[in-house]
Amino acid sequence: MPVEVTTASLEALKSFSLGMTTLRDRGSVPSAAFFKRAIELDPNFPMAYAMLSVTSANTGQASLAMEYASRAYDLRDHSTEVETSVISALYFRATGDIEKQMQTLQLREADYPRDAAPHNNLGACEGELGRYQDALSESKEAFRLDPNSMSHYTNLGVSYLRLNRLEEAKGTFNQSLAHNLDGVRLRQNIYYLAFALGDEAEMRQQVSWAAGRPGEEDVLLSSESDTEAYYGRLEKARDFSRQAVESALRADSKEVAAIWKANAALRDAELGATSSARNEAKAALGLSRGRDVITVVALAMARNGDTSEAKTLAQELRNKYPTNTLIKLYWLPSINAAIQLKANNSPVVLTELEPAIAYELGNPPPMETGTLYPAYLRGQAFLAAHNGGAAVTEFQKLLDHRGIVLNFVTGALAKLQIGRAYAITGDTAKSKAAYQDFLTFWKDADPDIPILKEAKAEYAKQQ
Repeated sequence: MPVEVTTASLEALKSFSLGMTTLRDRGSVPSAAFFKRAIELDPNFPMAYAMLSVTSANTGQASLAMEYASRAYDLRDHSTEVETSVISALYFRATGDIEKQMQTLQLREADYPRDAAPHNNLGACEGELGRYQDALSESKEAFRLDPNSMSHYTNLGVSYLRLNRLEEAKGTFNQSLAHNLDGVRLRQNIYYLAFALGDEAEMRQQVSWAAGRPGEEDVLLSSESDTEAYYGRLEKARDFSRQAVESALRADSKEVAAIWKANAALRDAELGATSSARNEAKAALGLSRGRDVITVVALAMARNGDTSEAKTLAQELRNKYPTNTLIKLYWLPSINAAIQLKANNSPVVLTELEPAIAYELGNPPPMETGTLYPAYLRGQAFLAAHNGGAAVTEFQKLLDHRGIVLNFVTGALAKLQIGRAYAITGDTAKSKAAYQDFLTFWKDADPDIPILKEAKAEYAKQQ
């Protein structure tokens, strides 16, 4: 970020500077108060609005991020050239126009080769798009230019994690802590790394770290809910989701609370708990109709068979967010494919998913992990079309990319789906082995989960 910023107030500048230091060292939640104070002291402080857009986006408040980014963008004529570049990139980030965001960042890289921020932000963009080697390259350069930022450690470690380079991810995260650069995004990714390593004690430690921290506690509670669902412990998952929602509401963030509810709805839909999924989805929309909430709810409803509601929400996304790259190329194709899957239109499913092929390994907001939904849905379409070999290929992607899928429920269910796929190919031995793997994996799962009942019945027929 530029050292010099445009403001008429010395006190506002001091508060802004404290905000930037806190953001570097501790992250978005504790830094936001300093940027808000800067705006109180100078209501026409463009960079303060821009940085509030960053803190809001980083804490799951996409609607608020858009408000702050728009205000900064409106004030950009009162800024320096470098500030205008920063503000423009953040505005495109808030709108979801990744192409324009990356173009702006690339120009800034060329003009300011010693500035680490554009490399760090480009790395984040590449990760969202699923280009993790490129993300790693950009993150390494950001770290080389500025090794004193928690964000740079976190993004570098996440790039290693997505590439299944787990020891390098662990070393990077530990370095951040050793340098007293610590915050919830780092802690969440330490949690994910611990999940990938099977280190339950480390996972519990990260949840404990977040306990009682407003605006941060809910993040780890929701991550824990995903882990419980991954292992089929649905009632525990729902309890952690409930705690996450309550924590977000205590922190006065209805949009974030709604995202946690929407996430719970999507999990329930995947597990066949249709009534609960429907109720959670409606409750999420009752809390917020923000972009990210609508996105997840639309997919949850499509997966749940509530296709009329899903179509309405998908149209709303198309109308309101026409320039959002990942809505156009990842989420809408997935939502539309899920709708067609429920209508038993397997060929149409494959057509709908074509725009997502290049991005299916991505980690697009608002999900905390990569879900590989395009591959998962494509696999289900091949199952419906009795093309077991092609289905195996798709579901195998989820098993091969654990550092991307992590603890999202599609990663666990791929074990079952691949058993179904082998059954279609006539390879009974591999099918039985896959079913056994899934049922052993879910040995402690809640017994009344619909998809588990289906799996047990299907396996019994093979005996």
